[in-house]
Amino acid sequence: MTRRPPEPVEVIKLRREAALARLVAGVPYIGFLGARFDRRGDELTAILPFHPSLIGNPLIPALHGGATAAFLEVTAIITLAWTTLWEDMETGRIDPASEIFPALPKTITFTVDYLRSGLPRDAYARATVTRSGRRYASVHIAAWQDNHAKPFAAATAHFLMPEA
Repeated sequence: MTRRPPEPVEVIKLRREAALARLVAGVPYIGFLGARFDRRGDELTAILPFHPSLIGNPLIPALHGGATAAFLEVTAIITLAWTTLWEDMETGRIDPASEIFPALPKTITFTVDYLRSGLPRDAYARATVTRSGRRYASVHIAAWQDNHAKPFAAATAHFLMPEA
């Protein structure tokens, strides 16, 4: 059995970035929100750049609750799918360049805690997969603006995992 030489780091990085871009493109609402994802290794940070259309109450002004909830939900979906994809991609079970790409998890329940008003500035979010089984997963998401330790919203979500 001949061993293949290791891939150059840049090739691996480009492959991972392309896989993440395909995953994000699978959720058109992410583009509508203007959100994007920053990848550092296997960790993702979602970024919601501020835009005036995201304001729900112009008197405060505060981010719209629906935009906040959508941002948290897409963060959870992409993080959960990325966690599964990462493992399959790194072990070679899936080729991220193939036309066949894993299906996304489906939301079962989604509960948001609005902790304070989201200010008219960029927002960030990270999701933590607290349980991931063959059919069911649970995710916690926190969103912040200026200080990671002071979230303005948090959520808990449960998902039906796609059949393998």
